Order: sequence, then structure tokens, then C-alpha cells
Amino acid sequence: MARAIQPLKHLVVANGEPLVWGRRTYVMGIINVTPDSFSGDGLDADIPAIVEQAMRFQSEGADFLDVGAESTRPNSVRVSESEELARLIPAIEAIASKVKIPISVDTHKSGVARRAIQAGAVIINDVWKLQVDPKIGQVAAEFGTPLILMHNQETLQYNDLIPDIIASLANSVNAALKFGVAGENIIVDPGIGFGKTPDHNLEIMRRLPELKALGYPLLLGTSRKSTIGRVLGLPVDQRVEGTAATVTLSIAGGADIVRVHDVKEMVRVCRMSDAIVHDWRPANWRR
Repeated sequence: MARAIQPLKHLVVANGEPLVWGRRTYVMGIINVTPDSFSGDGLDADIPAIVEQAMRFQSEGADFLDVGAESTRPNSVRVSESEELARLIPAIEAIASKVKIPISVDTHKSGVARRAIQAGAVIINDVWKLQVDPKIGQVAAEFGTPLILMHNQETLQYNDLIPDIIASLANSVNAALKFGVAGENIIVDPGIGFGKTPDHNLEIMRRLPELKALGYPLLLGTSRKSTIGRVLGLPVDQRVEGTAATVTLSIAGGADIVRVHDVKEMVRVCRMSDAIVHDWRPANWRR
């Protein structure tokens, strides 16, 4: 029997709405404070541009902002903690002073996570699910912040794809719980494009309901990914329709959060999908 998903406490998302899982799909807007993002939208250290994008995403209906200062694209160069902090902290401080929606920090370093929370972030998004730096679990427990655990691995080898991903995520969840992270603060992500082939990514999309058996809110990040480019034969700047298809199917498969670059377009995709899947209606709807 699947674990009942508990509400995330103390978070208010778009339009001052309290977060309630299952009511609708939540949209996380990506802000890359890097010079080498795979999607071509890295803003590096341009603080005015970073703040402008954050405010635009908020106005377009984003529920969260996910800010990262180290590229996770294939073959990217790892940056030092000091360099990541130099890029990240001014950006988070500037964003936090201007927006009302929660800020997530995309990092796998506990020192960076701690400084980011002190600067204004309220969610930690660990793309290595405590594998690289387990102390991220300690930081999340200490500050009581939600923790996103994303599946990732160095190789493309699996014994059985979905059971392997579920088992690996379950191990990381248990590690987080042992550190003292509250169960209601854990979110899982199967890691589309991380340690997977394009065929693996498509299989994950087909089998999303199996991941819900973990009993935690599910985040999907398919936006502009190379699998979309492979299927459609399109460059990264022409993948909005492919992303829309994956977002729609993510929602049908049980995703609770979608992490996207094109916020305005994907908020519209989510709301139409939510009207069907979750029986969601806008505030001005008359039945």
C-alpha cells in the first residue's frame, strides 16, 4: 500500500495560495546563474537580468523558482564551492528581496545549501540525492526545509530500470529520514536525462504511476531535454511543443511539480491538464 502523501507545511505559492498536494500541478521556473547552461539561458552574474527573470516568472504564474549556479549538463565542468557561492548567493539575495514565491536552491554541496538558505532559499534541490554530500540531509533537517531528492548515477547501466530507480530513491529517502528530515518535507524526482539514455527517459515517462508507490510528491524535469530533441530532430530553442507534451503526460502520470524553462507556456499547459486530471477550475469559473 502506498504511503499517504502529507502536506508541505508553511509554503505559500503563486497568488498567495497555500500549497496542497493533489489540488493542481505546481510549476517550478528554472533560473540558471551559470555561463554554460545546456538550454542556452544561463544568466551568469547579471543580477538585474536574474531579478527580471524571477519577477517575470512570478507574474507568469510560477509557484517556485529553482536557482542553480553549477551546470548539470552532460560533460559540464564541476565548479568549486567558493565559485558556486560567488555566483549563487548574490542572486538569491536579490531575488528574495523582490519575489514572494518560494526559492529552491539547486546544489549538491551542503555548504552551498546552508548559505543559500541563509540568503533566502527555502527548498533544497539535490540532484545527487545525498550521494555526493550526505550532509545536505543534515542541513535540510536543521532548517526544516523541503528536500528534493533526484535520481542520478554515473553509468547508464540498470538491472531493471524502474525498480532500480525506485530502490535507489527509497535508499536516499531513508537516509534523509535518519538525518531528521520530516517525511512531509521530502519530494522525489526520477531524474529525466541524468544517467539515462533517451529510451530510458521515455520508459520512465510511460511508467510514472509506478514511482508514485514511493508515497512522496513527484517532481519531473523534462523541459527542453535532449530526448525531446532526439525524437523531434530539433535544437534546444525549438522544443517548447515537445516539452508541453511531456508536461501534459507527466501530469496524467501523477507528477505534482514540473520544472520548466518556459513558464508562461507551461503554466497554461498545466492548467488545461489540471482541469481534466485534477478537476481544477480557475477562481472565476461558473459551473
